[in-house]
This record gives sequence, structure tokens and C-alpha cells, in this order.
Amino acid sequence: MSPNRDPGYTGEHRTAVTAAEEAGTLLRSRFPDGFAARQKGELGDVVTDLDVAAEQLVVDRIRARYPHDRILAEESGELMGDGGGRTWLIDPLDGSNNVVIGLAVYVVGIALCVDDTPVVGVVHDPMTGRTWSALRGGGAHGPAGRLATSADVRLPPSAGPLLAWTQGHGVSRDDPVACALRHTLELRSRRLLQLWAPLVAWSMLARGDIDGFVGYRAEAIDLPAGALLAREAGMALRHLDGAEFGGGFGGPDTGRSFVAGRPEMLPHLLDLVSPFSPGTARTHTAGTAPTGPAAPRSSAAGTSSWAPTSGPRPGTPSV
Repeated sequence: MSPNRDPGYTGEHRTAVTAAEEAGTLLRSRFPDGFAARQKGELGDVVTDLDVAAEQLVVDRIRARYPHDRILAEESGELMGDGGGRTWLIDPLDGSNNVVIGLAVYVVGIALCVDDTPVVGVVHDPMTGRTWSALRGGGAHGPAGRLATSADVRLPPSAGPLLAWTQGHGVSRDDPVACALRHTLELRSRRLLQLWAPLVAWSMLARGDIDGFVGYRAEAIDLPAGALLAREAGMALRHLDGAEFGGGFGGPDTGRSFVAGRPEMLPHLLDLVSPFSPGTARTHTAGTAPTGPAAPRSSAAGTSSWAPTSGPRPGTPSV
């Protein structure tokens, strides 16, 4: 099944927005003290009863309206369907680790994919009551109306771009590529945000609050909603080697490393990340990450004369 290129999923979009906002009301009513948390896995992740309750609410809303669609949910996993290649992805509380420490940085994320192509994406912030959403071919919208990149070309300041970073749960703390890439981004950016909530970063990018977003082996569940929101707001999405990045959920996490930003800033961003793309002849470790101009890369990524004026900061970046 091929996805519509026009905004033909208005019913699904409306269902997703309503479900996300209802889940947000539930989350807000019990934050910061009305929930319990437990460890999830062996890598320091957590799950709260808020995650479970919000997910059940969203699943119920989608099941009631589209009973034959497949659902992939953060906590309950796969709920099979026979909807002809339609898959809903639900992250009921993106930012659980933040919630547990009382940090009000979390959102609800819902996406619909046809095959592996995102066609609906919704991000709702319970704390502010704001919702950002996108339809494939129909643009991205927020509380103030349509989101779109500025017509004015804005290049990074001398201190470097403002970036966000995410890495998947399957990436070990001492992964040499992740450590080196993140270290390089910290050295050559004005600030590198690691928010523990990728959908927050995607919505910031779509609004133009940050210059770029880099992910290394990103999680599948929240990727389609955020990627569609950014793309429909006019942002460019690429693999680390400069190839087009679809933002789907399928395949191994090794195919979900990306860089996203405004089109005019993309050459600068690719200069930072392309040395770390799979198959690049020149590789780095955390101790040998490039601190000067980026290593040569393929012509597909473009070229950039921009380089930071600030020197390296002391210390080793934390995971």
C-alpha cells in the first residue's frame, strides 16, 4: 500500500490528537507525585504506572476507531491487526526518566505509518497543553498555526549551532562511535541538549527553537512522529552519510542514525556527522574525535567553510 501524498488521513489525525490530549490530561493530573516507578531492563531505564495508564487510554481510543490496525506501543509491545500495512506507534510518556526525577520535560507521541512511511504524527506537551501535529503532504501545525522554516537564511553563529542529541537504548555507554560523535558535537556546537525525550527535541526543531538534531541508532517507537513533524515543517532529514532519511520504524537500529535541520544549515551539520557514518574509511574513538574542521566526506553531503572559533571544553562528555 502506498501512502497518500495529500492530507487524506484527517480522521486518523483527529483521533490521534484527541487521544494524545486525553492522555496528557491524565499525566498532568498525577505529576509530579501521584505515580509509582520501577526499573525497566538492565540499562537504567524506568517505567511508571503513568506510562501504562496513558498507553492503555491511547490504545483504547485507536482500537475503538480503527480495530483492524496494527499497534506498536512502548510498554505493551505489538498488538496485531489486519489493516493492510497500517501501523500505529504509541509512546505514551516520552521522558519517563525526567518524570521520575520531577523534571517537567515529557510528551505524548503518536504516529501512523503506512508500511514504513509516516503519514500522521502528533506530539502533545501535557505541562503546557500544547500540541504539534503533521499530516504527510499537509504540513505541520501547532497552537499558533502552521509551522514552517523561515524564508531568511540563518547560518550558525561563530560559537556553532544549537543542537540536540539522542541515542537508542541498545547503544552501550562506552560505544566508541557514539562517544566520539557526541564529543565532536559538543566541541563544535554552541550547546548540545540531551533531553531524555526525543520527541521534545523533534518539536523544538520543527518550531525552529534549535538548529539541528542528531540521533545515533535511535529508538523506533518515537521516530516516525517526530520525523514527520520536522519534515512537514520544512526541515531536511538525512542519514549521517547525507542520503535521504525516511524516518520510518522498520529495520535494525543501525539504520536509524540521522541528522536533521533547516536546509540551509544541513551542509554545516553534515560536516560534523559524516565522518561517523557507516563505511567511512576514517574512524574515530572517544579519545581521537576530530576537534578541527571535519574529515573529508562524500560529495553527496555537500561542503561547508564554517568552523567554530571556540576551543575545546575540558572534560569527557557523559552518557
